[in-house]
Amino acid sequence: MTTKETQKKYEYIVNSINKRELKVVFDSLKNLLYAENQVIFTNELNGMQETYRQLLHYFVEGSKDPMQTKIYNDLVISLYELIDKVIRRILIKDSSELFYSVKRTLSTYKSDIISLVDAISSSYYANNLQGAETHINHLFKNIWTSDGISENEYDCINNSLTINEKNANEENLIQGMTILNCQIVSALTLGLTGFFDKKKLMLLFNAAESKNEEIKIRAYTGIFLTFYIHQSRISLYDDICNRLDTFAENQEFSKYTDIIFERFILARDTEKISTKLREEVIPEIIKLNPKFSLKIQFKDITPEQIENEMNPEWLEQFSNTKVGKKLEEFNRLQEEGSDVMHSSFVHLKSFPFFNEINNWFMPFISAGISFLNADNKISKQLDLFKQTGLICNSDLYSLYFGVKLMPKESKNIMLSQLENQLMEISKQKKAELTTSYDISEYVAGRYIQDLYRFFKLFSRRNEFFDFFNQRLDFYNVPFLKPYIFTEQLFDFAELYLRKNHYKDASDLYEQIKESNKDNDMYYQKTGYCKQMSGDFEGALRDYYKAELLNAESKWLIRRMAQCYKSLKMTEKAIDYFLNYERLDPDNISNLISLGSCYLETKNYQEALKYYFKVEYLDDGGQRALRPVAWCLFLSGKFEQAQNYYKKILSHQPDSYDYMNAGHTEWTLQNLKGAVEYYKKSIEASNSEYDKFHSEFNNDIPDLINAGIKKSEIPLVLDKLEYEINN
Repeated sequence: MTTKETQKKYEYIVNSINKRELKVVFDSLKNLLYAENQVIFTNELNGMQETYRQLLHYFVEGSKDPMQTKIYNDLVISLYELIDKVIRRILIKDSSELFYSVKRTLSTYKSDIISLVDAISSSYYANNLQGAETHINHLFKNIWTSDGISENEYDCINNSLTINEKNANEENLIQGMTILNCQIVSALTLGLTGFFDKKKLMLLFNAAESKNEEIKIRAYTGIFLTFYIHQSRISLYDDICNRLDTFAENQEFSKYTDIIFERFILARDTEKISTKLREEVIPEIIKLNPKFSLKIQFKDITPEQIENEMNPEWLEQFSNTKVGKKLEEFNRLQEEGSDVMHSSFVHLKSFPFFNEINNWFMPFISAGISFLNADNKISKQLDLFKQTGLICNSDLYSLYFGVKLMPKESKNIMLSQLENQLMEISKQKKAELTTSYDISEYVAGRYIQDLYRFFKLFSRRNEFFDFFNQRLDFYNVPFLKPYIFTEQLFDFAELYLRKNHYKDASDLYEQIKESNKDNDMYYQKTGYCKQMSGDFEGALRDYYKAELLNAESKWLIRRMAQCYKSLKMTEKAIDYFLNYERLDPDNISNLISLGSCYLETKNYQEALKYYFKVEYLDDGGQRALRPVAWCLFLSGKFEQAQNYYKKILSHQPDSYDYMNAGHTEWTLQNLKGAVEYYKKSIEASNSEYDKFHSEFNNDIPDLINAGIKKSEIPLVLDKLEYEINN
């Protein structure tokens, strides 16, 4: 059996345990042990199967054993643990995955977790930062790949995580302890994303009680991710559920669920933001300033280029343009906590520093990292960058190594130019971080961005379970639900709604409205989410309920009209648009919708009435010209239509305008003029004749209704082809 086949078999067995299909589990495990020659586990498996047979026997006999549930849960736990042991024993032999190659390498070292923690502490006491970093690298890998934490190892790690940093005598010891414990927490988290280990989870609970915000946030994040990934098995452990119950009594629990859940919600848009920057914003900036280039590397930057890039006059040039508005949008996203920097650092993760897995989770603490401590000038600037909150730890390291590659003279000029700007930004950011909640948001944002970069950019990322591809709806984890308040669900729903994640928003509003059935707002919002997702019938069901509670809501009336229009129930749509007109008679958008509905029902007289009113109210605007012209054409008023198309063609016409103008000329027997307009229509659509022909075919029924002979149509099209091919 290949490694890939073995892995698939493992996943199948785990999923079967998740579904509690234990007969399938026993049969599959037995086959796996036989196929992989792992007879060492046979007796253990047979013992479990015999326990299960007896449990089923007494259950069917109707025995009311109070221990039955505990026996069953313990059996399921044992099956989870057994399959984890089996897969690790099989793959450790020759799997090429980093996890197993690291385990094989570590087995040749004499250093264990306890001796490594001692060595790290000694190194920091001796101010040997480089030595401490080497030991931390090994410790991270030991914790990450450990098959199980022993009692002594648990106590050793716990002592490190829970020690009071204020008792440290020197600043370098405090910095060192922060780095060490941040790395321990991240190693525990990474290990738990692969294999569940109760002791590792309990250590995260302990770390979450730290006074250090960096450590606390990392621990909370690790706990929530473990709950999400292993929710099917964690509910079996009474001691974990009891610990969670006690843990959630802490007033800080709600604060951290808010912050971390929201940051994961924001992370879902990272790729979308990066794509928008790459495909829409950057090309426009390059058009405005050709000297700006994505291909510029840090080593290529000169002071002149920096001056050109940051010139206030250049910035002012596009501040009021389309791209300027997009940049304002990205500024708002950044202020909100969205990850707008990801795309800027994608290509700066190839430095040797990032070959070591633990470095992706290293906190940026310049005084506690050997190479940063030795390069004080750059570190000082990057510390200012860190204080701005604009860049996560991983990207700060990318920036450091990028700046190191620059020529010395250019680097010095750039650093001095940046210092004043960064000092000002840093002061502003510090002033904004007025509460512990603000600081926690800042720290959580950086760490979740660090995680995102590892799971998206690490060279061997495909060997890890990328939880960022999941919904990460932590609030739906069954044993977490009791600790999430309705107010929090509402905040999450509102954030989803703002980010256009309608399915997630709708699911949350559905939960909330169960206890708010007299509030029309929730029915409106669930209806809106369904409408935006294309479920118009579902939207109407919710809108009906909202209508019973608030029949005079203009917003609601208009939304219901739009749903009926989308469902091609035009008469019903007209009723609601007319109702809206009663409340707001001069609303141009509603008048256009009414005209469109009457046009669909071929009631051209009514359609024109509304379109003419729009034309009057729009005060010289263009919104009514096209529908009026087309409506006049369909109602046989060709000369009037011709006059309107002349107005339209004088103001930024598109290919459809030229085509419709051509139709009009044809009905007036001006075939030469019609062909000329058709040629311009093709030119306006990038000379795509097939596209023109397809749209023209759609209009043939209207042309025939307008009096054009069917036999003339191929003649005109042939003439057009001759014209465009000459």
